Amino acid sequence: MNKLKSAISYGCLTKIRPLVIFYLVEYGFFALIMAIVVLCTGNVEPNSSGAEMASAVFLSIMGALSFKEDFKAFLQNGFTRRYIFLSTFCSFFLVSAAMALIDTLLGNVLHHFIKHFTIFGTLYGYGNLFFNWLWLTCLYVTFCGIFYLAALVINKVGKTTSLLIGVGLAGVILLIAALFRFVFSSELVSRIAQFMSTAFGFMNDGTVNLVFPILTFIVIGAVFGLGSYALIRHTELK
Repeated sequence: MNKLKSAISYGCLTKIRPLVIFYLVEYGFFALIMAIVVLCTGNVEPNSSGAEMASAVFLSIMGALSFKEDFKAFLQNGFTRRYIFLSTFCSFFLVSAAMALIDTLLGNVLHHFIKHFTIFGTLYGYGNLFFNWLWLTCLYVTFCGIFYLAALVINKVGKTTSLLIGVGLAGVILLIAALFRFVFSSELVSRIAQFMSTAFGFMNDGTVNLVFPILTFIVIGAVFGLGSYALIRHTELK
């Protein structure tokens, strides 16, 4: 247990400096752009959005790099692959929770002073800070898990095969789109759309259930997490 705590602490500490730099750059550019817009247009309430997507991209990169940076160090220091997996995803959760808290607070504060729109607020409304934080945390962990799995796949099969897999996945997506457009009945498409809408909390009676999107992200994250664990068990140090 002490080794696991040490691994989690290491995983979080190595991400603090990039995290601080990310927020300084992001909100530095944000302040600069807002100042330019105000000076050039005279609009004292300029529109802004997209801060959470910038965080998601940062966490995606972090998720991909976590394998290369941490796996070798942990394995050389006697950590089992199980401990490496657990510590990695625990650090993903802690960093995601911290970033979600920052983005939730700043997003809601900015929304009250300027026309700043957050993803959660646009979809579900403003005011519920707890579910905003929890929703963002689950979203961020999901992004980490997806790109961590992608890094494991690339390491396992190589860049060329990974590229072919990517092309294959793109082909599958196009095939699914074609099936929806030309093959599936309108009733089936409507039912699938209704299911997806419900999975993300938009109920048939027009109400919103904020628990459903949380559960959806947990299920998606669990799928990618299990895939990552299955791969990391057989990953060799290169």
